[in-house]
Amino acid sequence: MASWADEISAIIEKNIAGFGGSETETASVGTVIAVSDGIARVYGLQDVKYLELVEFPRTGIMGLAFNLEEETVSCPILGEYTHIREDDEVRTTGRVISVPVGDALIGRVVNPLGEPIDDRGPIATDKTRPIERVAPGVITRQSVDTPVQTGIKAIDSMIPIGRGQRELIIGDRQTGKSAIAIDTIINQKGKDLICIYVAIGQKNSTVARTREILEQHGAMEHTIIVDAGASDPAPLKYLAPYAGCAMGEEFMEAGRDALIIYDDLTKHAEAYRNISLIIRRPPGREAYPGDVFYLHSRLLERAARLNEDYGGGSLTALPIIETKANDISAYIPTNVISITDGQIFLESDLFNAGLRPAINVGLSVSRVGSSAQTRAMKQVAGSLRLDLAQFRELAAFAQFSSDLDKATKARIDRGQRLTEILKQPQYRPVPVEKQVMIIFAATNGYLDSTPVDKVTEWEAAFYRYMDANHPEVGQAIIDQSVKGKDKMSPDLLNQLKAAIEEFIQTAAPH
Repeated sequence: MASWADEISAIIEKNIAGFGGSETETASVGTVIAVSDGIARVYGLQDVKYLELVEFPRTGIMGLAFNLEEETVSCPILGEYTHIREDDEVRTTGRVISVPVGDALIGRVVNPLGEPIDDRGPIATDKTRPIERVAPGVITRQSVDTPVQTGIKAIDSMIPIGRGQRELIIGDRQTGKSAIAIDTIINQKGKDLICIYVAIGQKNSTVARTREILEQHGAMEHTIIVDAGASDPAPLKYLAPYAGCAMGEEFMEAGRDALIIYDDLTKHAEAYRNISLIIRRPPGREAYPGDVFYLHSRLLERAARLNEDYGGGSLTALPIIETKANDISAYIPTNVISITDGQIFLESDLFNAGLRPAINVGLSVSRVGSSAQTRAMKQVAGSLRLDLAQFRELAAFAQFSSDLDKATKARIDRGQRLTEILKQPQYRPVPVEKQVMIIFAATNGYLDSTPVDKVTEWEAAFYRYMDANHPEVGQAIIDQSVKGKDKMSPDLLNQLKAAIEEFIQTAAPH
């Protein structure tokens, strides 16, 4: 503190000696009095605004007015902070931090400042939005009732996600959290849903591989990637989710639908903790600052479905949180669970047992529920969660008993086949009409006589058979899904039953 006081005294003496200059200039120019770990402490920026960009003219690097104190301002540096020196001049810019927005960003990879990092030239847009803004109010919103089809059978049937919802993806490291997000992006091809993938603290090679996968599947045509890499300073990791959210809000307020994935908010909270500890904000539980809940709540509350008077657009958020040893009662996981509208919990034991995606159906929930499902899916999958729950309970009980009654054995056999059809390879989303058909077949006992190890083969053959011989059934389900109001008619159900029976007699593997 004594050294800062000496620095400030020297600066005041210098200002007195040069008194008579432009008052405006002295009010908007400051001096660096300390630099540590990407944070510059600046004296003299009397009229600076919160989150205003400040410039270090000697280096051309930008910073952010973050902690406004009585005498000084703490400024996270948005770049290589090692070039900043004590006594450097700092100037205000008058601009609160904002990012470019609009269709020109689709298909591009940008940093949290909206600058392109994909070697494809500048982004042709002159429209910008501040990264921080107040979430839409209750009056402007409407209830969530339109599905976001992920293409993942277990999610679309039991944990549906609606446009405007906030659904948390949570689980240990390497359990397939990002895989679910990437599959969801791939499945949006041709569905008029713009996707924003925010990568926080990931290796550059990981983000490059994700981009390559999306390009291979034609998904970069509707996707923006915002990348704050592992080697980037903490301030850029802190800004990344808000920058992506601002880009998504532009589409939402234009009456369009957008999906944003935050991968992951654990690293975001850690970056905020780093900044807060350096600027000496009081640490609380697990050394996080007291406002870490507000950090994520003000971000996720911006996801909404607007009503028709405000354009009818939506922004759906899929935040990702990494747990340690499946501990969902830790600080950051419980915070985000309480903010979101449900969670998809991925369990490492299920993953290691070969269940992909490794979704724990008991701990996963969508608080929007069947409101975000097509009526056809709701019709066929209504009993699926209950059947699986009963199967898991009976399977655990059956381990201790050798002789089972016929009804119990039948339930366990059905549950094993239901579990098999919910397995799904990565990067192969299943269209909703095929999901409806296979779940209908499984829940109505058409797979009961098929050996468990043949279920996957049966499913693939069934899809091929329906595409070749009964495309009208799939098209009727699609047409019904677009309307979204009516259940499948008795005639359509009879057609589907007849087609399945015909397949079992003529083409099903045994």
